Amino acid sequence: MAFFQVGLRRAALNLSRMPFACSPCLRQQLPAAPSKLQQLVRATRRHVSTSPSEPKSPLASLSSNISNSTKAAAQPSAQSSGKSSEFPKTNAKVVGYWLLGSAASVFGIVVWGGLTRLTESGLSITEWRPVTGSLPPMSTADWQSEFDKYRDSPEFQLLNPHMTLEEFKKIYFMEWSHRLWGRFIGLSFVLPTIYFIARRKVTPRMAVNLAGISALIGFQGFIGWWMVKSGLKDDLFAPGSHPRVSQYRLTAHLAAAFVCYSWMLISGLSVMRTHRLLRDPETAIKQFTTLKSPALKVLRGTVAALTVLIFTTVLSGALVAGLDAGLIYNEFPKMGTGYAPPKSELFDKFYSRKEDGSDLWWRNMLENPSLVQLDHRILATTTFTAVVALFIYSRTGKVKAAMPRDVRKGVMGMLHLALMQVTLGITTLWYMVPISLAAAHQAGALALLTGALVVGHRLRIPNKAVQAMVQKALTSPPRVQADAISQKLVKKIAEKKSA
Repeated sequence: MAFFQVGLRRAALNLSRMPFACSPCLRQQLPAAPSKLQQLVRATRRHVSTSPSEPKSPLASLSSNISNSTKAAAQPSAQSSGKSSEFPKTNAKVVGYWLLGSAASVFGIVVWGGLTRLTESGLSITEWRPVTGSLPPMSTADWQSEFDKYRDSPEFQLLNPHMTLEEFKKIYFMEWSHRLWGRFIGLSFVLPTIYFIARRKVTPRMAVNLAGISALIGFQGFIGWWMVKSGLKDDLFAPGSHPRVSQYRLTAHLAAAFVCYSWMLISGLSVMRTHRLLRDPETAIKQFTTLKSPALKVLRGTVAALTVLIFTTVLSGALVAGLDAGLIYNEFPKMGTGYAPPKSELFDKFYSRKEDGSDLWWRNMLENPSLVQLDHRILATTTFTAVVALFIYSRTGKVKAAMPRDVRKGVMGMLHLALMQVTLGITTLWYMVPISLAAAHQAGALALLTGALVVGHRLRIPNKAVQAMVQKALTSPPRVQADAISQKLVKKIAEKKSA
């Protein structure tokens, strides 16, 4: 009996405890015991943490101090960003990239809008449906319905009475894609604007700019339909004239697009410039000193005046496009037998609507194709001469010595753009406004305006708030300590070399 008792005890010790455990205990998973390797690693870590620290080099102590100060400064800011509703002092860098991308999209739609006008596709859609018009006709019946609406327009009855449904689809898609692009620009700008302002990613001033650009985009859509609507009415055309949109409304539509583009571009460049200055405060201080030089004051004013002149020339070009004035006098530099048409042709009483002729001069300037083309020639020649004069002035005396390198490159770029734009304008006139050259000429106008805006922005002195932030970044404790240690290292290296 004793033999069996000993055997039962040994068997009980070898049995697993699982069959005898209760169900709640089975649901609890006990943590596994650490392996010998893990125990060794943990012991090593405890030994390192408790061991006395070795003396650090100046560079090592500098890096640790900077990292610690950065972490200490980041923790309060992170805590305050989640609770505070105040606007920051600087805009997030992503806002600058987004603004520049939006400006590039506006640049593209301006060129596409010019192609839409040149292919005479702008009047193919006779209704304005901001929401339901986002989709093209999906069935044959829908296409036939849109074609029937177009057949009731003056453009079809006077110019395209033999157009087929397949030909109509081509011009329809040109106008539809232009409108869809405009909707995309609106949504891709308004929605991020709401997000950036709600999440306090922008300064109060930038918030106002974004709200203003958003309002301008919405107003631009209204101007576009207002322009198209002018080409769908017979009472706006003179007897036997070409069905076209109002040149006044076309000019307003193009001007609003250029203002929207310029606003986005300058805002985006300002954000990127602020971050660049704060990243290198020492270079920023030197740049401030250079820009405050009296030698650049005249240059700064000249670039601003030249920007206004370029914009005015663009508006006169819109009048030329709206009146198809580029299809007459296809020669340069003369217009017919002389450098200007006869006075009786330039100031024709046909365009006056008052009996006393008080509106004779300004109506001819805005509605007479001959005088409108002459005005555009004069403005374009003046603009080109002004760009060349600016380039020569920037290479003389004190201005050349005081001018920053990026400004010098910008002025050189403006000269190249002006040469290209003049060449495109003359060849467009010689070849009677081919679509490719005319579209390139319109793109060149916006490119030249971009060059002037960039040069003007580079010459502009940052506001006092940006200068104060740069000065604060320059005198921050980590930077001051870094400068002191770097000076000591340089001194030690010089002593070793002399020894």
